[in-house]
Amino acid sequence: MAVFRRLATAALGLAIVAGVHAADAQQNIRQALGKLQSDLVIEQIEPSPLEGLYQVQLKGGRVLYASADGRYLMQGYLFELPEQGSPRNLTEQLEAQGIAREINGLPAADMVVFKAVGERKTHITVFTDTDCGYCQKLHSEVPELNRRGIEVRYLAFPRQGPGSHGYNTLVNVWCAKNPQEAMNQAKARQEIPAASCAHPIDKQFLLGQSIGVNGTPAIVLANGQMIPGYQPAPQLAKLALQAR
Repeated sequence: MAVFRRLATAALGLAIVAGVHAADAQQNIRQALGKLQSDLVIEQIEPSPLEGLYQVQLKGGRVLYASADGRYLMQGYLFELPEQGSPRNLTEQLEAQGIAREINGLPAADMVVFKAVGERKTHITVFTDTDCGYCQKLHSEVPELNRRGIEVRYLAFPRQGPGSHGYNTLVNVWCAKNPQEAMNQAKARQEIPAASCAHPIDKQFLLGQSIGVNGTPAIVLANGQMIPGYQPAPQLAKLALQAR
């Protein structure tokens, strides 16, 4: 996303502007972000826990911070340092909430789902590429996750982009008569018969990029926490059950 590249390279300060009404602050910030990047989708602007600083939640969960007059923007982590207990990363918590809303709101019909055995205790959502070695390793452990009561939901993330071998394989999987069996075959490095349909591969690839996925497997827990990369089934199951 262009705005993050700009913010990462610019020397941006933070000005706390007192006496600005909340509604005016929201308008100021929206106008400023519109000038910076016109296609930004802002989901919510509200005061942050730090007085005078506003938190801006973008579609996909990303969070920016802004002064009330919209003149200053900041991208980074806001921590709470309580007198007792461990520091809390407030930015990560807020981003996870936005990611959870985005991911958990997707229709199951657009995913390739491997259901839990018996009682479903929780679910994980995995951005996958069938050509990815660690994705194949994770898939071999899906039955173990299912036995532990964890539903595994796949979204497509062809790392090489549209038109690549991975992209075409994912299309064939999603368009197969039995997507679960096609996924099993693809993850076993077997060629899948060509198929075509109205598929969500491109949309899911863009969604992954918007929430910060840059490799596979990228695992999203039920609470929106993201785990970049493969985790062994026992360790992943523990994290997933803690996040339900």
